[in-house]
Amino acid sequence: MVQVEIVDEKDVPYADAETESSAADSDDDLESVLSDDGDQEETLLDRIAALKDIVPPSTRLALSTNVAKAGSIVKGTGKVVGNIVWVLTTSALLIALPLGLALEDEAKVVAQEKEMYEQQQGTQGMMPTMYPQAEQPKGIVPPGF
Repeated sequence: MVQVEIVDEKDVPYADAETESSAADSDDDLESVLSDDGDQEETLLDRIAALKDIVPPSTRLALSTNVAKAGSIVKGTGKVVGNIVWVLTTSALLIALPLGLALEDEAKVVAQEKEMYEQQQGTQGMMPTMYPQAEQPKGIVPPGF
């Protein structure tokens, strides 16, 4: 591990006036850089990217592998479900819809026939009352027999 140690340049025997002025300039530059960093706002994505170094590479690899596997499973399942929905929808349109329409037409025809039959029964029931038949005497034979 690296240890940082601050060395005062005044104690260095070979320091001269040029290096002292450049050291003062570098301190000013350092202060300006530090103050500039405080002005920039760090985004959440930047913070998450910075956390990358905290997680060990083996853990990152395992996590990446598991996420990739889960993604492929979801993609495969979605594809199978999509194919099943496609088959069912197409079958319904090509088979069930015409069959349903034919059954509906047949039900209409049966209802019309039933209505016509009821009308015929109603008219037959009304005929005897509208036109009463005269009773014929039992002993008399109509002419022509």
